[in-house]
Amino acid sequence: MAETAILRQRTHQEQSPPPGKGGVLAGLLRTARPKQWVKNVLVVAAPAAAGQLFSRHALLQLALVFVLFTACAAAVYLVNDARDAEADRAHPTKRHRPVAAGQVPVPLAYAVGGCLALLAPAAAAWLSSPAVAALLTAYLAMQLAYCVSLKHVLVVDLAVVTTGFLMRAMVGGLALGIPLSRWFLITTGFGALFMVSAKRYSEAVQMAGKAGATRALLTEYTTGYLRFVWQLAAGAAVLGYCLWAMEEGGVPHTSVLPWRQLSMVAFILAILRYAVFADRGTAGEPEDVVLRDRALALIGLVWVAMYGLAVANW
Repeated sequence: MAETAILRQRTHQEQSPPPGKGGVLAGLLRTARPKQWVKNVLVVAAPAAAGQLFSRHALLQLALVFVLFTACAAAVYLVNDARDAEADRAHPTKRHRPVAAGQVPVPLAYAVGGCLALLAPAAAAWLSSPAVAALLTAYLAMQLAYCVSLKHVLVVDLAVVTTGFLMRAMVGGLALGIPLSRWFLITTGFGALFMVSAKRYSEAVQMAGKAGATRALLTEYTTGYLRFVWQLAAGAAVLGYCLWAMEEGGVPHTSVLPWRQLSMVAFILAILRYAVFADRGTAGEPEDVVLRDRALALIGLVWVAMYGLAVANW
């Protein structure tokens, strides 16, 4: 009897997630996914495209919307982890998340997430503009609906995650009153769909033949379909960017070189390089792909330089 009890205790300890590092505040910070905050740098996309990035007013507004968007994303992560705590405990890596590990109580995660979800749009309406507040509210509603049910709906889940990236790229323009061009929206939207579907494809490839996948929807997608989506999205993003680059808009350039047209080369090379990882099934989080591959990071820097020269008309 004693041996049986000891065996059960050991089994329970092996199955239980290890306690998280630090206290409750550290757990809340980890749940807010600081590593994911780099995605919110997209708020500078529209002002950078319009060449209205370096005024004092623009920098203050962009810093504000970066913080507010980060707060909204943190609210979604907290609610998502609270809802998925039981399922995460059965996952080999997600069981170490602070909420699943018991470091952050589930009610506290809900409470903090709810407070952030209410405060961020209110602060946007007071400190920025009603348009920014409306976009943040729409983002929260869409992402919370995703946590509850939309992540289980084929194709819709891809559209929701893609729209989240597109909203990040739009909010900077709304904060500064910059009109958003059709080429900007097309290129950004399909570029985001390319990265999202490439990530899903990689997850599907890695989970193929394995039982117990926590993202049940991956078993409903075929790798062939996801490959089709990221290839279609890559082609549309390249086409949209090239059409923008070739359109002079009736304004003759006086720069030394046609940087706008030359930037197409860097953009296409970046898409092709990223597609290497997508094809291998190793395209995880977009920021991880970019930061771990020096060639892709270098191509990105060259593109940024060319794009900046085109906007500045040097």
